Amino acid sequence: MSDEKKIVLTGMQPTGLLHLGNFLGAAHNWQKMLDQYTCYFFIPNQHAITIHQVPANLRHATLNCVAQYIACGLDPNRCTIFVQSHIIGHTELAWILGCLTPLGQLYRMHQFKDKSAKNESIYSGLLYYPILMAADILLYNADFVPTGEDQRQHVELARDLAEKFNTTYSETFTIPMPLIEKTGARIMSLKSPECKMSKSDPDSSATIYITDEPKVIQKKIAAAVTDSGSKISANPKYQGIANLLNIYCAATEITLADGEEKFKTYAAYAPFKKEVAEALIALLEPVQKKYQAIKDDKKYLQSVIQKGSETVQPIAHHTLSKVYRKIGFLER
Repeated sequence: MSDEKKIVLTGMQPTGLLHLGNFLGAAHNWQKMLDQYTCYFFIPNQHAITIHQVPANLRHATLNCVAQYIACGLDPNRCTIFVQSHIIGHTELAWILGCLTPLGQLYRMHQFKDKSAKNESIYSGLLYYPILMAADILLYNADFVPTGEDQRQHVELARDLAEKFNTTYSETFTIPMPLIEKTGARIMSLKSPECKMSKSDPDSSATIYITDEPKVIQKKIAAAVTDSGSKISANPKYQGIANLLNIYCAATEITLADGEEKFKTYAAYAPFKKEVAEALIALLEPVQKKYQAIKDDKKYLQSVIQKGSETVQPIAHHTLSKVYRKIGFLER
């Protein structure tokens, strides 16, 4: 039996500060994987340009995302952090995989369908987005992809394309599996608990950012939408209070059942909200301290992603060379 660790790959777009949903649903869980897996965490800046970005802002946000990753517990000495656009192979493999992908399969992707239904101004990059994501995964033969439920369909496409390539040309790619956390995996808006918490929410009081100061967190939680009554329940029909209970349980790493038991005697929401805020403040304090210490150290952050590039570029080259040979491209 091989002693090689399985490979985990994932990332979050550099489109602003990480919020509580990003942290509890993703980054907080990523750090627990560092000893168990070979971990590749990347900044998918090529995905970010499916919508217009101000170039200077994107450059800043990309480096800032590195700082946030590290602040959230991703130790560069125990994992690899890199920027997508620094690596030759992602877009090259995406083109090849795209030539194996039926157009109808892309039109059925939820993200594209949702934006199309809203008549938003969309570009072909959004349609092609899932293929680039498949290339991100398959380029490193990732075994597992930590992801939200809303991205499961994209991982399924990566699985389909890996199997199709392997069947068409011979065994090449590992078939990846999604890793979807149950607790804390879906943090909802504080103002519209039927919607996911979002970086782009125009109402900043609906979203808790990992850099929010204690007073800001207290204010946002105190003003969070709840329900008429005083029962603290995880029942989804009580959307507002269920969301806050989910946040508390994810922050303190207890089960929803234990959370309901803890607060079953509470006769009002105010003291419950106070405990939720205190739990979040305690959870985010070390993250904020680390972030403040490194966020302006451009030299250090650049060194982290340079090291990451040097680690993964040979892997990408190896995979791409093998793919090129199998599909019939001449060697240079």
